[in-house]
Amino acid sequence: MDLVLVVFLSYLMGSIPFGYLLTKIFLKKDIRNIGSGNIGATNALRTGNKMIGYSTLCLDILKAVIPLLFIKFNLPDIIYISSLCIFLGHVFPIWLKFKGGKGVATFVGILFCLNYILAFVFIISWFSIFLIFKFSSLSSIVASFVIPIFHVFYFNNNNYYFFIILFILIFYTHRENVKRLINNTESKTKIY
Repeated sequence: MDLVLVVFLSYLMGSIPFGYLLTKIFLKKDIRNIGSGNIGATNALRTGNKMIGYSTLCLDILKAVIPLLFIKFNLPDIIYISSLCIFLGHVFPIWLKFKGGKGVATFVGILFCLNYILAFVFIISWFSIFLIFKFSSLSSIVASFVIPIFHVFYFNNNNYYFFIILFILIFYTHRENVKRLINNTESKTKIY
């Protein structure tokens, strides 16, 4: 019973579309009609309101951190299942006809709960790529690819399979960005 409840609640928590809600409440706009149409933090920045962009980022991270801290201390055996459900909730939210964000901020929240070292590796990798190329999408793809590789060399367990799965999902959510990167039509991102 615990497993079914955790799967259900984790998915629901992950599916809260903060980017959509914040732009709807404060800007009276639908974020799906702005920029890429994505509900995540990068597109929320494209609204021109940095506060909404950064608030979306923080809330998308927290929606993973809050439930996972509870799971970590009470039901640690199912933390990876809960993590995956939260991630899938963000990417495929029931409230928006299963069209959600790309999962990067939520992935960072998951990393902080599973192992803060991995979270810092992701953040350092992301900023390193971003400082060179200025593409949020490329930074996200490369940083999420670095995590399972780092995990294999730094940790002595088989959990890297979980991070390979999440990398594949993040790559999938960025498939249009990959096409634009290849065609040299991807927009650079301003984060400040």
